[in-house]
Amino acid sequence: MSLQDPGAALHDEEQLARWERRTAAGLTVLAVAFLVVYAAPILYPQLPAHWRTACVAANIAIWLIFWIDYGVRLWLATDRRRFVRSHLFDLVVLLLPVLRPLQMLRLLTAVLTLTRRTEIWARGRLALYVGSTTFLLVIVSALAVLDAERRHPDAAISTYPDALWWSVVTITTVGYGDFYPVSTTGRFVALALMIGGIGLIGFVTGSLASWIVERISETTAEAEAAAEQSRATDQQAAGTDEGTVPATRADIAALTAELAALRTEVAALRAGSGPTPTPRPASN
Repeated sequence: MSLQDPGAALHDEEQLARWERRTAAGLTVLAVAFLVVYAAPILYPQLPAHWRTACVAANIAIWLIFWIDYGVRLWLATDRRRFVRSHLFDLVVLLLPVLRPLQMLRLLTAVLTLTRRTEIWARGRLALYVGSTTFLLVIVSALAVLDAERRHPDAAISTYPDALWWSVVTITTVGYGDFYPVSTTGRFVALALMIGGIGLIGFVTGSLASWIVERISETTAEAEAAAEQSRATDQQAAGTDEGTVPATRADIAALTAELAALRTEVAALRAGSGPTPTPRPASN
């Protein structure tokens, strides 16, 4: 492992971050254009030959730009091995032509850029990320499986609505079996969709359950706080709180002693003996 000046390493990291910030918007636009030129010949088989050729040329050009972007980022990275490990998905998508439609997932760069400023909304940012990923995965998987199955003689998927229905059924693990891929490429697309769908749908389900539990906990805590406040108010109104209990008992004791002294005086007066009145205790 070669030693590197910490200042130079920091400078390289800043250059990499600057490059990613500057190219994020452009790469997002190219990702949208890539999906358009990829999907047009699939969704419109009657497309004229010159338009089909233009779509293929644009597809290759955008693909080369993505390669250039990956190469520049790799060159700017301080630890290139770590960069490859952390961007393994980008490399796999670039290397496997079968998964080329998944390059559309670079739109998540724009999603993360938009939500990076809302650091306190962790749940909302993550939900937006997962929702966007799920939507894009369904769309591009439907395109990929239609592209792979359309020309197969025993294909069960021949239109985009059928492919979209198959994609939704597959990612939700329902699996009706009315549409299914028969080609090798289509089955690889199905495999990728199944693996991605298990993680995404599991995350969505877990997040929903966590949100429900948190809402129930918050509601219970609010109800308990309201009940405690109500009990405190009732105690203050009845004069039974800790600050007034000793004073109330003392008043009752003094009043009882005074009543006893009055009874003694009344009894003496009735007897006509006229004894000296017993001094009454002072009352509060």
